[in-house]
Amino acid sequence: MILFYNSKDFKEYNYTKEEDFENDVVMNSKLFFGQNTIYIDAKKKIESKSLGGAIPDGFLFDLSDKNNPDFYIVEVELSIHPFYEHIFRQITKFFAFFKNTTSHSELIDKLYKIITSDELLEKEFNNLTGKKEIYKFIKDTLDNSQNILLIIDGEKKELPETFTTYTEWERMVKNIILKKYVNNSECIFSMEPEFQNIEYVIGATIEEEEETITYTEEERLEKSSHLIKEIYNTLKKSILSYNPNAIFNPRGYYISIKTKRNVAFFRFRKNKIKLIVMMHEDIVKTKITSHKIISLSEGVQDFYNGPCCAIEIDSRDNLEEVIELLKELVMMGKEV
Repeated sequence: MILFYNSKDFKEYNYTKEEDFENDVVMNSKLFFGQNTIYIDAKKKIESKSLGGAIPDGFLFDLSDKNNPDFYIVEVELSIHPFYEHIFRQITKFFAFFKNTTSHSELIDKLYKIITSDELLEKEFNNLTGKKEIYKFIKDTLDNSQNILLIIDGEKKELPETFTTYTEWERMVKNIILKKYVNNSECIFSMEPEFQNIEYVIGATIEEEEETITYTEEERLEKSSHLIKEIYNTLKKSILSYNPNAIFNPRGYYISIKTKRNVAFFRFRKNKIKLIVMMHEDIVKTKITSHKIISLSEGVQDFYNGPCCAIEIDSRDNLEEVIELLKELVMMGKEV
């Protein structure tokens, strides 16, 4: 592929060394992941044979939502690498690590030592966390957020089937395709999906996800606070009283509201609901005035098969406007 920018043509760069790809991720981490993130180059900080016999490429703390920070083990891979013999095995080792209580505690200790022994890194954490006690911040974050970010420079045909077949992949792995385009010393990067939208995308398409194993509402709400469970039940009760035939359908990453089609998707955090609604953002903004609305990239909207945006809900306040919007979506879904 060729990109044209400022009367120049940028040709796609084919990485031959994984180290070069990893260096680009490290050097551009703020660009790729945002100013409120902290990327730690694990290979320079962690001794060999850590994390269940595998060294990750990096650790990423995302503090864009300071009340709900996220943690990622980062694995950077070239698409030329064999999937099952290399990528699959590496990611599987990280699953085993997260399940091991001892390894989990050891990583918290290692991260604390890395951060507090690096003056600039410690200052960055203090600036973003508001000077919270660092050890407690690391522990709380890792206890509540366990993700693996797989960054690849191209498509891997095995990934969609892997996400629909293995529950741990579906639940924990986020996948980004990062490509580089060059014109002499200049370069352009493309990322899909963009990191800011990564939590709204699952590994499989919505159609593929619908065909997988059965889940329960309890599983999707397991790590949510009592308040979030109450808000969800309030919304559900209101919609079912309006249309008893509406289906609340638990899947691997979400609970959808479905009539003849999916009209909304609940994504749960401990203290927040992120509700994806199948309606143009401009229209949603005229109906929702008391809750934050998140724009979704064109690629993410394509993933959900139509125009959509996300509504953040973290309190009982003004739930009526959300209920009215959901009722409208349910009615539209019936008419398809």
